[in-house]
Amino acid sequence: MTTPNHTDALTHERIRARASELNLQLSDRQQWDFLQSVDTLDLQAAPGSGKTSLVGLKLLMLAEHWTSTTRGICVLSHTNTAKDEIIARISSSPAGARLQRYPHFIGTIQSFTSTFLASPHLRGIDIQVQTVDNDVYADRAKRVLASDQQFGALKSYLGRQRFGDDVVGAAEFSFESGQLEVRSSRELPFGPDTKSYEQFTKLKRLMARQGIFRYADMFALAELHLSRCPALGRAVAHRFPFVLIDEMQDTSALQQNLLNQVFGDPSTIVQRVGDINQRIFTDAATATTASSFPRPDSLELPVSRRFGSSIAEFASSLTVHRRQHIRGAGPAGTIAVLLYDENSVTQVVPAFERIAAEVVPLPMLQQHPPRVLAARVRPGTSKAFPQSLACYVPGYAATIPDGRQASLLITARAAREQWRSGASHTAVDLLWEAVRTATKSATNEALPTLRSLSRNPGTPGASARALLLDVLTDPNDDEISWDRLMKRMTGSLSELLSKAGSVPITLGELAHYVAPLPGSSPTAAGHQEAAAETVHSELGSIHSAKGETHTATLILECLNRSGKNYDVHEVLRLLATNGDLNSATRTVQEIAQLVFVGATRPTQLLAFAVDRDRAAPYLDFFASSDWAVHDLTPQSAGSSTPPPAVDANLIMGSEPQPHQGGNRADNRGSRTGLPKIQRS
Repeated sequence: MTTPNHTDALTHERIRARASELNLQLSDRQQWDFLQSVDTLDLQAAPGSGKTSLVGLKLLMLAEHWTSTTRGICVLSHTNTAKDEIIARISSSPAGARLQRYPHFIGTIQSFTSTFLASPHLRGIDIQVQTVDNDVYADRAKRVLASDQQFGALKSYLGRQRFGDDVVGAAEFSFESGQLEVRSSRELPFGPDTKSYEQFTKLKRLMARQGIFRYADMFALAELHLSRCPALGRAVAHRFPFVLIDEMQDTSALQQNLLNQVFGDPSTIVQRVGDINQRIFTDAATATTASSFPRPDSLELPVSRRFGSSIAEFASSLTVHRRQHIRGAGPAGTIAVLLYDENSVTQVVPAFERIAAEVVPLPMLQQHPPRVLAARVRPGTSKAFPQSLACYVPGYAATIPDGRQASLLITARAAREQWRSGASHTAVDLLWEAVRTATKSATNEALPTLRSLSRNPGTPGASARALLLDVLTDPNDDEISWDRLMKRMTGSLSELLSKAGSVPITLGELAHYVAPLPGSSPTAAGHQEAAAETVHSELGSIHSAKGETHTATLILECLNRSGKNYDVHEVLRLLATNGDLNSATRTVQEIAQLVFVGATRPTQLLAFAVDRDRAAPYLDFFASSDWAVHDLTPQSAGSSTPPPAVDANLIMGSEPQPHQGGNRADNRGSRTGLPKIQRS
């Protein structure tokens, strides 16, 4: 089947003209092959290869010459972030705006499944969907278990289990042998013939009648509907003759199977794009198993314009699922190793920030602050060190809300400490995510991300930003001050959710005042004497940085969840000893996958933190690779680093102030200018 386009929609001349308008360079043959193809295909794209730009360009070209008013283009992604990025690429064009309306669809695989397959089935049996969210479901199911006497046997049995109610919170439907079964993502501690199992399934079906579901439920309901109404799949396929799936590597086997049921007919054109080597969102059981993507005859984009040859060479050595030689066509970056011991571990992040200030021009750092990433952000129960990001930044674990019932004020206090220490971005992100979580728990409605809040004066977004700034800088910590802030908060949230004038939003217990612990009184507002050239890092997990581009990235060595392997060390050991990644254990392959994602984010500086003793056997490898090595272990007695300045611009949107320091070119490092081992 051909798409309802003009025959000349994808001519060389039209594409080149539109690419020129978008300032896109089309220098590779396979870029053109993808853009001009109207057949089913796969595109395997290296990090930074411009895959999303190509997707946006192709969608615009198709939309400009689309002739049908009842059949459309279906664009699917794995995450909302990827979906939003695609929309951002096309929104400025009238044709791109049309793609966001009927008959077209742009959304996640989850939203597609709910909209076209699961929700119609539920409407047919008079069930109105209230929410599809794992956290909300778990919270509601646990409350029902605790309060409803008809589940007494189940409550009693699970009460004797460690975190037993999590079994109920993780209950989900599974489509098996033509019918819905009730399972749990946790192992069931009781058998199928027990009273507890009977009440377990009864509670799940009660939640379904109330319209409260987990994400996996929608796929099971979709499969049930397709099995009972085969014409549904054919109707959806007819509605969308052209389907483009982004971030294909992260789709699960369940999602792939469902998409194949709907779009498996050869008459539908399905083009899938992604990078199989960034497949990190699958569960542990399938993390290194084969995927249907990409097909053997797939197109390939091996050239990265994000980074240069050094980072490209390193990244190529960590391509687990499909060996790919990535060619770096971006800036000639620096790779650095920061050696630490237990006494100097807290110096790792400040040292990285100083190195970034030497390597990366200040305007670039101000626009895109350096990022510190770790496979784990919260320490586990092991006594081994370091386990997580929190081991490098003391107190960071306390800034992560521990469960959905964490008080907003407790989080606000932690965010204030981050703000006063100079970690402005971390503080704002922490506070806003806590507000979003509290709002979702109380109202089942999602607030926009921080970066999507408007900065224009007089808008709800600008008001919310001003409120965040006040929460972070309010010197008082008393009940009256907090209640005043919370009244402003509920008003601001009502405006953001377009509910001003209706019943006021209430955040319940999450917004209540909590007295500070003895001896934890707030300090005076932050220090301002830091060096003007210091730009502080944003902290987070490697998973959270997927799809991002940074100027400088630090990957912290952490203990993996097995408690036996340090991730950065395992990768360096493999490379230094010329180990074969294909022959490595599954654990090491999973580590390499995650490090690959983190290592392909930066344009200018890629740094690793590794214990000095563990790194000792690999110093010659670092030298032969021309990596800059910074030894942080010698500590100068009595030395101190001035505290960093606080930056309010990231909230309110003011223009960065001009650099007031000396000539940075006099002391900026380079790959060749940095010593092999430098005492930092």
